[in-house]
Amino acid sequence: MTLPRPANTVRATIIPRNNSVYTSVDFDREGKQIGFFHVPQSPHDDAWGTVRVPLAVIKNGDGPTVLIEGGNHGDEYEGPIALGELLREIDSRDIAGRIIAIPAINIRAVEAGTRTSPVDGLNFNRSFPGDFNGTLTSQIAAYVHDILFPKADYFLDLHSGGSSLMILPSAIIEPSPTAQGHRKNIKATLAFGAPTVVMVDNLGETRTSTASANHQGLIVIGSEMAGGGLVSPDALAICRRGIRNVLKHAGVLNGAPDIAPGANARVLKVPGSEGYLLSEEDGVFEPLSPLGSAVSKGDLAGRIHFLHTPSRAPIDLLHPIDGIVFAKRQPGRVRPGNCCFVLANEYPEALTDEP
Repeated sequence: MTLPRPANTVRATIIPRNNSVYTSVDFDREGKQIGFFHVPQSPHDDAWGTVRVPLAVIKNGDGPTVLIEGGNHGDEYEGPIALGELLREIDSRDIAGRIIAIPAINIRAVEAGTRTSPVDGLNFNRSFPGDFNGTLTSQIAAYVHDILFPKADYFLDLHSGGSSLMILPSAIIEPSPTAQGHRKNIKATLAFGAPTVVMVDNLGETRTSTASANHQGLIVIGSEMAGGGLVSPDALAICRRGIRNVLKHAGVLNGAPDIAPGANARVLKVPGSEGYLLSEEDGVFEPLSPLGSAVSKGDLAGRIHFLHTPSRAPIDLLHPIDGIVFAKRQPGRVRPGNCCFVLANEYPEALTDEP
């Protein structure tokens, strides 16, 4: 059974590639199921075993399907926590349509608390459209791309800054390849109800889960919930509310989104490569600009110290543009190419009614 698509929805046709992944979860069965999909592997200690990836389906009648992903990176915790809470609390009778949840999608990285998979060293969010003939991370990405995305109308991807970044708790506008899709993404992202909304295109990167979902024509919403390898109670509260708000926006949950006072107060856009301040040295980073602060081009952003060469003075890092500090590096240790700050500019176009 295929649930009806929202009106005026144009979707790419995806023919699933041959694969050995399987699940006992029935995507068309009414009620709530919490189980796994299995990715067969053959490591040294388990010749014919599988890697079990958590998968939940909650269904009640006809309506849209919202796919919610947590654990894309294993050191980002607010999304998996909030999504797990939702799965335990919600009853299928509360919804109209279907929720598909993958709360710890990069399962081996989630278990290890690392950004990338300890199995193959790959970044799940740079692995789409995946490859069923590749290593574990590529196989999981291929399952999401070929099997899960075609079932969904909405895709909510829950992130934080992980171990290396602190990020303003934000809902993320994912640029769509079409003007109509971009407008739908913006409206759904504003419905999330975070204090800050930021459009991030990852410099045009096409290997992310959100870029892949956009390519298939889903309505896509992202989030960034603090970071630093920590769990932020404030960001977790925003994430809990935001998940339910997106479900309400989609019509899967009844009622209007619960938009808290101060939500969507700043709508920003990372302008491109000029918004990134990267280290050019090997040393220790001293950040001087707080998250959320307004800075001007040429302002002192921080310093890099050279502890192994005490006779060498630290070098200054200067902000490359005017903007708002959207993200800053968490670890002190840096090497050339490490991201120290990300700046964003005002994006008033997001609040207009027409693309």
